[in-house]
Amino acid sequence: MTSQKNNPLHGITLKAQLEELRAEYDWKTLAEKIPVNCFYQNPSIKSSLTFLRKTEWARTKVEKLYVWTFFKRDGTRKEDK
Repeated sequence: MTSQKNNPLHGITLKAQLEELRAEYDWKTLAEKIPVNCFYQNPSIKSSLTFLRKTEWARTKVEKLYVWTFFKRDGTRKEDK
């Protein structure tokens, strides 16, 4: 098995990432940061997950925003606000 110690996303599901991002940002802000229709038109966790699981480039953008929002450069979790 490959070690994942330098991967801050290891063990964090896409659903958990999206739910935490939604707790931090509203749908409008998410749509501004990542311009995809699942954040613009009738946004929901369920519809967003369906789209993101099928669309790798959009999922990658969500993962990058998640890491940028919640992790320091060294890969450790930022303190809660």
